[in-house]
Amino acid sequence: MASASLVLFARLSGLVIAVLVLYWALLLKTSFVPRQGLTYSTLHPLMMVIGFILVSGEAILIHRWLPGSRKTKKAVHLWLQGVALVSAVFGIWTKFHSQLGIFSNFYSLHSWMGLLSVSLFAAQWVTGFLSFWHRGEVRTTRTTFLPWHVFLGLYTYGLAIATAETGLLEKLTFLQTKRNVPRRCPESMIVNGLGLGLALLSGIVITAAILPKYQSHSGNEKLVYSSQDRPKCLTS
Repeated sequence: MASASLVLFARLSGLVIAVLVLYWALLLKTSFVPRQGLTYSTLHPLMMVIGFILVSGEAILIHRWLPGSRKTKKAVHLWLQGVALVSAVFGIWTKFHSQLGIFSNFYSLHSWMGLLSVSLFAAQWVTGFLSFWHRGEVRTTRTTFLPWHVFLGLYTYGLAIATAETGLLEKLTFLQTKRNVPRRCPESMIVNGLGLGLALLSGIVITAAILPKYQSHSGNEKLVYSSQDRPKCLTS
């Protein structure tokens, strides 16, 4: 029951975040120059927040709500993570278009953290494919790698959230210092609300991923860890 509530809460939080970033990127013209339209400047936050963070978060929650076999869950998980990876690579690609040169945008903590999180995510996807999807892998190898796969997956997700937060702070600081955007204005509230929403979403998704599920059968309470081949603890 708690797991289902967390998944629902994560979905609602993700919907609010998607609406905020769409409104900010497409309707407010202070942050994103109108002549750039839907290219480069506006596509970057859309791809990184919606395509990367929200989709990868949904992939983490797959094992919590999707019915069917473990093979089906792993296939959907792998597919969604692949979509998130493509979105992240495309989102970074948009930052290579600048009049100052290819690497002109890769100078800040935000940019370095972004490259690190996407690189870790790509490595995680490849190793996950080889270890969990390829039928030729030895079962003992997959079992040994499982805790590291879970840890690195959640760490990379948290790092992506932190990267987005630094990007929002960087963007808002630029607006307030270079374009004289007031500290108390609708755009500042939207950006701050987006940052709070991402922080909240991160906590919900990670909690849902590590929280054990409780199921009752014939008076016995069974503690089951979803999505993983972890030991099961039975209590009478």
